[in-house]
Amino acid sequence: MNIKYILLSALFFCTTMLSACSGSDDDTGGKVEPEKPTPTVGDVKIYVTTNTRSLDFAEKSVTFNSKPSMSPSTITLDPTTRYQTMDGFGAAVTGSSCFNLLRMTKDDRTKFLKETFSETEGMGQSYIRIAIGCSDFSLSEYTCCDTPGIENFALQSEEIDYVIPVLKEILAINPNIKILGSPWTCPRWMKVNNLTELKPFNSWTSGQLNPSYYQDYATYFVKWIQAMQAAGINIDAITPQNEPLNRGNSASLFMGWSEQQAFVRDALGPKLKSAGLSTKIYAFDHNYNYDNMPDQNDYPINIYADPTASQYFTGAAYHNYGGNRQELLDIYSQAPTKELIFTETSIGTWNDGRNLEKRLMEDMEDVALGTINNWCKAVIVWNLMLDTERGPNRDGGCQTCYGAVDIDRSNYKTITRNSHYYIIGHLSSVVKPGAVRIGTKGYTANGVTYSAFENTDKTYAFVLLNNTSEDKKITLNDGIQNFTYDVPSKSVVSYRWNK
Repeated sequence: MNIKYILLSALFFCTTMLSACSGSDDDTGGKVEPEKPTPTVGDVKIYVTTNTRSLDFAEKSVTFNSKPSMSPSTITLDPTTRYQTMDGFGAAVTGSSCFNLLRMTKDDRTKFLKETFSETEGMGQSYIRIAIGCSDFSLSEYTCCDTPGIENFALQSEEIDYVIPVLKEILAINPNIKILGSPWTCPRWMKVNNLTELKPFNSWTSGQLNPSYYQDYATYFVKWIQAMQAAGINIDAITPQNEPLNRGNSASLFMGWSEQQAFVRDALGPKLKSAGLSTKIYAFDHNYNYDNMPDQNDYPINIYADPTASQYFTGAAYHNYGGNRQELLDIYSQAPTKELIFTETSIGTWNDGRNLEKRLMEDMEDVALGTINNWCKAVIVWNLMLDTERGPNRDGGCQTCYGAVDIDRSNYKTITRNSHYYIIGHLSSVVKPGAVRIGTKGYTANGVTYSAFENTDKTYAFVLLNNTSEDKKITLNDGIQNFTYDVPSKSVVSYRWNK
């Protein structure tokens, strides 16, 4: 045999074997998988929602620019200009909301509550409003003392079987949630038709609080706060009356400013203090326009005029069912040492409530950024969850309201997220309790609204609305770092980054 042929064959065999033996030791048959690129995490966390849901609270990120930006669309943060400290953002957890949540499977409910309230796995919503007794979105009309005599006070089925269990699940997810309580009515046996005739008024709707029962009703608040505490629910704040100028709600009580002043000054304030409760009291809790009652204009300012009453009030709460948010600025200018919070707004059939293309833009401008930019420390929307039939609801209450989310009544599984869920989420996801709203300089434009914040954890937050028909390439500059992001048209964008 040709010796050259033998040597060449041997060389070929060895080369082939070496090639085979040099492969991976894994179970891929010797094929080496390409290395997957390491995910790049940007310097700035961003959440984006467009009014068409093409981006649905989408998480994005960008990196800082390597050079200073000379763009004319640059917004520069000014942390030396400081406004209010933020308490939080959230929704009302009504009896109806709890009924719907408890119809969900445990796994589905936990998933939704984490998405909504978790600081690490969700939006981090941080403020809840609940009713003291029934509201117009309760499963029945009741108070916690429907049998005459304050000694008969007791939490009822709605609290024990619905509200408290849901609140406990939420607090297990986010123990730092703040909770505000508001009554829709006092017990009927405490009501009179008016303060002149003082005739008994046995009705859920309208009537006024009999001054003879101021002390008992103050004790009612103390007992409610203590009962909730005993159940593991801390109440951060209360309002003496939801919508005190609204006589027509399914459960309601008229309480003009002079009545609220006297009730808190002579009964509620001292009772809370003597019980050792630090629960804050917010006045009013109603519309910007004072329901067009001239004698009720500047309701909280009239209350504050009495120094003895004023000492018990932390500030005032507002709704937006009438009037203009500029009223907030007017009240702040008259009482800059008192706080402002926004406690209720709703969407419904009257304002095209499920049309996200319209409502996301309007609600972000008017409710979210509009209240914050006028000194509100908290923003709370109405029902967290209703069903697709706008309920459960009752005759005399709102039968045309939608929830921040609506759950399919046929399966209690499919959830539609409405504008109020997004606007609260865009705030709570980046602006944390204790954050301070700060100043800005630079770029402004019609249809572009924003607020800037400094969080307590040494991060900055920025929330921006682009209510125009064009994308906006906007640069944010904190004085040391800057970055640029293309903000889609008709969108809301939230940013958070380390200082």
